[in-house]
Amino acid sequence: MPYQDLRQFLARLEATDYLRRIRKEVDWNLELGHIAKINEEEHGGGKALLFENVKDYPGWRVLTSALTARERLALALELPTHMSLMNLSREWVDRIQGKRASPRWVDAGPCQENLIGEADVNLNNLPAPWFYPEDGGRYLGTAGFLISRNLDTGRVNLGTYRLMIVDDKRASIMIIKAKDAEIDLRGYAARKMPMPIAYVSGVDPVIFLCSSTLFGLTESEYDVAGRLRGEPCEVVKARLSDLPVPATAELVIEGEIMPGQTLREGPFGEYTGHYSGKKDEAREFVQVKGITYRNDPILWATTVGKPITDTHMIMAVNRTASLWNDLKAMNIPGIKAVYGPPAGAGRMLVIIAMKPMYHGHSTQVGLAAFATVTGNYGLKTVIVVDDDIDPENMDHVIYALSFKFQPDFGTQIIKRGRSTPLDPSLPIGDARFMTSRIILDCTTPYEWKEKPHQIFLDEKMAQHVKEHWNEYFGEEAAATLPQRVGELAHA
Repeated sequence: MPYQDLRQFLARLEATDYLRRIRKEVDWNLELGHIAKINEEEHGGGKALLFENVKDYPGWRVLTSALTARERLALALELPTHMSLMNLSREWVDRIQGKRASPRWVDAGPCQENLIGEADVNLNNLPAPWFYPEDGGRYLGTAGFLISRNLDTGRVNLGTYRLMIVDDKRASIMIIKAKDAEIDLRGYAARKMPMPIAYVSGVDPVIFLCSSTLFGLTESEYDVAGRLRGEPCEVVKARLSDLPVPATAELVIEGEIMPGQTLREGPFGEYTGHYSGKKDEAREFVQVKGITYRNDPILWATTVGKPITDTHMIMAVNRTASLWNDLKAMNIPGIKAVYGPPAGAGRMLVIIAMKPMYHGHSTQVGLAAFATVTGNYGLKTVIVVDDDIDPENMDHVIYALSFKFQPDFGTQIIKRGRSTPLDPSLPIGDARFMTSRIILDCTTPYEWKEKPHQIFLDEKMAQHVKEHWNEYFGEEAAATLPQRVGELAHA
């Protein structure tokens, strides 16, 4: 049975010793974010942290580092904690491929246990952290998502966009050009209407995972999340619009965005490890009309910043899954595995293992990755390897780059691709919306009549060793056997 809310997920983390409660008073101004970041960087992803005593905010709790480790991502998807990131993504693809589950409307939900009307709205009464010294302000939205509706199609979109408090009733939001919410906003601009929105924090982790994933413009993340979690998402009608909001969300901020009206936003320490945005850059903003929240509420936040944070781990899983799903839909044969490493946030670089079956096959796969909905936005490097290479094993990948890659015929550079303006390898300004791309083809060319002869273990002897492993090294070593043998033996 899927998690019904964030609290059930946290209870699971605590029961498996993946959650730590911080009861000491912690300042929202830098201290909270720095505790979380040091926890993540110096302790291998650390534990999920639930801050229960945030200075100036009695009654509120702040969650960070929820998904900074593979094991917690596995638990979020209700999968075994020993599964690799790539296999978590494979399971994601298998669950959703060609299948969807529309949300289920309910009459009421705990997300509306407490109501704040427009006259009493004060965003500074919410425990938004100030994460990095040169951030432009307090960011209420780092692990939250915006809900919007397309006027022409009626499609409801869930998208993760950073949200910075400007004053008591307004929060500026960074919605990048051509993202779904920006396309939705164009429809309202054409009609000179404000766009109703809801900004949500603290949900079943599968809903949040889907809100930060790229899907086709006509698809709603609710439908994908329902299939991925194995049960429709329960939603209630927002208090001030007809938007569906998760019934068990911790916090729902309701309001509207007026196209063309802007306020200052940024900079912000982004997942690229650099600040993004200029000081006081002009961006659209949310005019807040009301707030609802649960009793004893939790604000879910992420430190973002340099790898590895929740953002990198989440994107490694969901970008890998969405790209893999896109490629499957193209019906290209021979693709065995897809992997976007967390250090590249799952989006800037991807490794694809395949079995070349015809002339130009590896080039087709590389170009197809860039042509997908997922890969078209921000993907710069595709490394294509033979199917004997494990894309998740960086030693294997470096081996392929060293011994199976020939720069003159294995490199293809493509110009004028769509970029993310967060990419610090591009000059600041409008040029950041365009990127070059590269295919590094490490496959043995299909057309070679004489191919290098690879070394493989004898499968029968490898199986014999596996069966007797604990006799060689003792019982404690047996748990690591399948991975070790898998790295050496070729199936």
